[in-house]
Amino acid sequence: MIETPLVNRVANSGIITINLEEYYPSEDIVVFDLKDYLYMELILKEKDFRTALKALDWSQYQAKIVLVICSNDAIIPVWAYMLVSAYLTPVAHDVYQGAADAYLTHHYAGVIAQIEGEQYVGSRVVIKGCSDKPVPPSAYLQLTRQLQPHAQSIMYGEPCSTVPIFKRPRQLKPKQLD
Repeated sequence: MIETPLVNRVANSGIITINLEEYYPSEDIVVFDLKDYLYMELILKEKDFRTALKALDWSQYQAKIVLVICSNDAIIPVWAYMLVSAYLTPVAHDVYQGAADAYLTHHYAGVIAQIEGEQYVGSRVVIKGCSDKPVPPSAYLQLTRQLQPHAQSIMYGEPCSTVPIFKRPRQLKPKQLD
């Protein structure tokens, strides 16, 4: 009996896999909650607010992604966010006003905008699913939009088990004239 070597057809298929999880921020994501610097966690007193921010050890935010929020229903003037940003910008990796899910949507929009779709012309692409990190659905949507004008096909999942998303119709070759 002649043994035939095992062939990994998936590896030899020429399919390009894009794993959005690889673009998840590597820096720690922390929250700066304004309510902790408000009088009775509700009222912003400018002098007290400025004094508290001035006394804060901002080095704790070194190289981190800082999400600036107010977790209660206090009315926060816009300048308060600006003042916090002025302190954070020199030390933090990134500063964002909003929750983690909104930040990740913003982050991935920037990452995907940098992907040059032209490098995928005629390619069969699998956008990997089932990530361990929270990749927002908007990232998958935006990546599909970025690749669709260029790729031959776009699939979702794993190369061995995919869900077809887009397939470019075959171009009919014109008949040759005699």
